[in-house]
Amino acid sequence: MGIFPPCHSSEMMEKLLGSVCGKIKDEPIVELKKIKGTVVLMKKNVMDVTDFGSSILDRFHELFGKGVSLQLVSSVNGDPANENKGKLSKEAFLENWISKITSLNAKDEASFDVVFNWDESHGIPGAVIIKNHHHSQFYLKSLTLEDFPSHEGPIHFDCNSWVYPTHRYKYDRVFFTNKTYLFDDTPQPLRFYRNQELKNLRGEESSGGMLKEWDRVYDYAYYNDLGSPEKGKDYARPSLGGNSDYPYPCRAKTGRKPNKKDPNSETRLFLLSLSIYVPRDEKFNQVKFSDFIGYAIKSIGQVFVPEIKAVFDKTINEFDTFQDVLNLYEGGVKLPEGQTLDKIRAHVPWELLKELIRSDGERFLKFPTPDVIKEDKTAWRTDEEFGREMLAGVNPVIIRRLQEFPPTSKLDPQQYGDQDSTIRREHLEKNMNGLSVDEAMEKNKLFILDHHDALMTYLRRINTTTTKTYASRTILLLQENGTLKPLAIELSLPHEEGDERGAVSRVFTPCDEEGVENSIWQLAKAYVAVNDSGYHQLISHWLNTHAVIEPFIIATNRQLSIVHPIHKLLKPHFRDTIHINALARQILINAGGVLERTVFPGKYAMEMSSAVYKNWNFTEQALPEDLIKRGIAIPDSSEPHGLKLVIEDYPFAVDGLEIWYAIESWVKEYCCFYYPTDDVVKGDTELKQWWKEVREEGHGDLRDKQWWPKMETQTELIQTCTIIIWVASALHAAVNFGQYPYAGYLPNRPTVSRRFMPEVGSAEYAELEADPDLAFLKTITAQFQTLLGVSLIEILSRHSTDEVYLGQRDTVGWTTDDRPLAAFERFSAALVEIETRITERNDDVTLRNRAGPVKVPYTLLYPSTSDTSRVGGLTGKGIPNSVSI
Repeated sequence: MGIFPPCHSSEMMEKLLGSVCGKIKDEPIVELKKIKGTVVLMKKNVMDVTDFGSSILDRFHELFGKGVSLQLVSSVNGDPANENKGKLSKEAFLENWISKITSLNAKDEASFDVVFNWDESHGIPGAVIIKNHHHSQFYLKSLTLEDFPSHEGPIHFDCNSWVYPTHRYKYDRVFFTNKTYLFDDTPQPLRFYRNQELKNLRGEESSGGMLKEWDRVYDYAYYNDLGSPEKGKDYARPSLGGNSDYPYPCRAKTGRKPNKKDPNSETRLFLLSLSIYVPRDEKFNQVKFSDFIGYAIKSIGQVFVPEIKAVFDKTINEFDTFQDVLNLYEGGVKLPEGQTLDKIRAHVPWELLKELIRSDGERFLKFPTPDVIKEDKTAWRTDEEFGREMLAGVNPVIIRRLQEFPPTSKLDPQQYGDQDSTIRREHLEKNMNGLSVDEAMEKNKLFILDHHDALMTYLRRINTTTTKTYASRTILLLQENGTLKPLAIELSLPHEEGDERGAVSRVFTPCDEEGVENSIWQLAKAYVAVNDSGYHQLISHWLNTHAVIEPFIIATNRQLSIVHPIHKLLKPHFRDTIHINALARQILINAGGVLERTVFPGKYAMEMSSAVYKNWNFTEQALPEDLIKRGIAIPDSSEPHGLKLVIEDYPFAVDGLEIWYAIESWVKEYCCFYYPTDDVVKGDTELKQWWKEVREEGHGDLRDKQWWPKMETQTELIQTCTIIIWVASALHAAVNFGQYPYAGYLPNRPTVSRRFMPEVGSAEYAELEADPDLAFLKTITAQFQTLLGVSLIEILSRHSTDEVYLGQRDTVGWTTDDRPLAAFERFSAALVEIETRITERNDDVTLRNRAGPVKVPYTLLYPSTSDTSRVGGLTGKGIPNSVSI
């Protein structure tokens, strides 16, 4: 035995037979180089805490030889005996799993050493195969190889994925280095792995049925999971998508069984279940999820305290005075202040508890004071603020220039009769500072907020519920000081004798004197705010950001490899979107969900958004195109970007254009590096399949629209990626994070109206004369709906403590290419410069729309690229990379 070095019995037998048969001399001696690597991961967690039980079980598996193995894959040499796939190293295992003590705080990372024996003739590795033989999953963040022969600097694998035990998969988990390749440039030994990974994500080998948490399948489904038909017709909802009556973007597939009552509907989970399937890597991380639960717990407490008090009130479920509303924000449980509370938070390891003991002045069991009433509790009622919020509020994307008078309707007159406006010159000119309508239109001074056509087709049905509301048109004058002055509000109802008889309309004009006429004008503005609030929540926010982006996320994961340059460009802008949309389908936009209970269209809300989606146009989501379409901007070659705003002090448009062109410049630099010519775009097979699937599957109901880019040129690729990034980041920020600052005080943005405008001689009219504030509060959202709605928008308006803002990335080593990295640094620097200019504009008192009578500076498009504090909360500023809440 002494003639052989110590080795396993099988190796001894092989050598013994080799020496007898004379084969040893024919085999070259291969020297294997030891390559040291570092793996960074996070263990399985339960909320903020590492799952201690799973951690113990994983250690038992290690004792029995069931560890975590890794094999490097050559990017240079293929193995002829293995279909020319990249040659593999021998398995290496993570070291010291049993003895290494790791943090109980789930967000803390753990590092493990690994040593590979690598044949230098295999060249540089381009991928790694990882097998988890433990009991539990872990989140694999990265693998870094140091001092690799013939390679300058470390080799980095940016993984960022949950790895479940091997028996959960029918395939090997493969991760690539941070190199970026078009398919044709991919080294031949890696092509099989690139293709196979996309097949896995498409679920081509999936067994079907309900998808499980470890499945990594991205596929399409319709919005057929909103209703619960088994509960009766009041809970049945039409399937949205896949038909011409109710077109809709697709959502991510869950694979749940059809509903027994209606096979076209998908079964739903228990209402409060948060375990709805989304691919595991699309779920909130533990910090975000804890923030989300913390916000929810805090908000639930804020709802119940005033509801309990209301039981003993003289008018249950009603606010009797505006002071009753203000009491929601005043008082509460006062926590320690200053350094005392900061020290407490610093020693609390878990985000859930940190959120409940915030150090920014918020009180426990009380709603934070919304910005709109912080400086002045009544300024929101002024006409100037009413107009300003169309330019700098939470829904600044609807107002358009009036280009015909009277305004006309696009509804089919055969079906809906005469729907044109009844507003006439005499309604307007008495308040136009001496201008005529024709002069004002010629000078681009008249604007309209038009919610008539979008609402009229549903209004008859909506008004059969407890909601009683109108379709509205509001005309405004641009004054010399840059502010908008409302001139007239038209409120319309369907004719009581049938739709074909047209609309029945009333026109209201401002009244400066105190008395019932002024109270009626305040009510008219409230009905407009109800229209705008519902349209904002359903269309501007949900449909035009959340819903339309999801198909791009699904297609990107199915058709673009993770090493593809466009996948790497867009990936940060898809973070958490599928998960927040799934949660929305579960508890917000479902039948009887929070949205139906708090926004005026009620059970018709999602159906109404489907009707608007029929006219959605991808290319018009580009901000310059949108502004031109609305008549807000006109082409002008003398302007820096070839556009001139007709309302110069339009905060959303001014800040938004700066953000848009910064994004476009970054995308152009990036795309031109990987696609130097149009021919490269045309020749990219993955890109071609991605775009085909977006059009024909994800947005399949609009597949035949002529406006879709063909994706054959650099220009089309740059335009497409810029639009996607704009919608997912800046547009969503503009219509989301201002919700609590402006609508947290619901009288300013009521979501429901419960009775019509009082008629002269009625009891309601007498009440309006005697107590206009009480009449106003009885008309708008009731107390419980208010509390529920305000709780929702408080959650939606908060930034998570792990927020990644535009111009930031959560991983440093996302590519090895220097020019794209340098371009991204320039993009980040440009955004920081925009922050400075936004601050300067907000400080300019001549720009009256920047803060308005309520003194709320416009910061919704302040990028916060320079913010690395990870504090989160109700900041009212910051552009996250993605639709993540």
